[in-house]
Amino acid sequence: MTSRRPHIRAYRPSDRDDVYDVCVRTAAAGGDARGHYSSDDLMPDIFAGPYLDLEPELAFVVDDGDRVVGYVLGTADTARWAAEHRSRWLPQVAARYPAVAAPTTAEERLVDLLHHPERNIHPELADYPAHLHIDLLPSHQGAGHGRALIRAFLAALRRQGVAKVHLGMSPSNTGARAFYERLGFHELPHGDDVVLLGLSTDHPV
Repeated sequence: MTSRRPHIRAYRPSDRDDVYDVCVRTAAAGGDARGHYSSDDLMPDIFAGPYLDLEPELAFVVDDGDRVVGYVLGTADTARWAAEHRSRWLPQVAARYPAVAAPTTAEERLVDLLHHPERNIHPELADYPAHLHIDLLPSHQGAGHGRALIRAFLAALRRQGVAKVHLGMSPSNTGARAFYERLGFHELPHGDDVVLLGLSTDHPV
């Protein structure tokens, strides 16, 4: 039985399994991706693990009293993160996901992204050096937790002197797009099938 109302707090290493669980259960354009790939850890190893390892001070979670049901995480400097991903994170996971020379399947393309973190760097977004990922279990959406997570993340970026942040999202995730736009995110230039949105860290949310 939940002992207290959901609240936002800083990430702890003991939250890792819950963060991985939330990640895979929201990884199919907001839906459950469990069983979609050869390992349920694939999506979290790409979109959660490297941030938890490299910049845990920028990770915040929604704790419902029993477990973590949502999180926000990211980096203050995407170019630096990509370099550290290659030198510090990739050696930990590369053997589990062998690279393919010419990826064709959805899983192979994800593995290719894992092996090439530099693809997260968009030169046209130099003014938006930070980026983030946020996920909430459906059971806890629509209650203000996402807004509170973004608020905590922006405050942490401001403490580091970072002025702007961006995120990437699937065009098919229309619910997430509406959420971001309500917070003030606006579309940024991009050249692929990922929608890029940006926000100033001093924007009220």
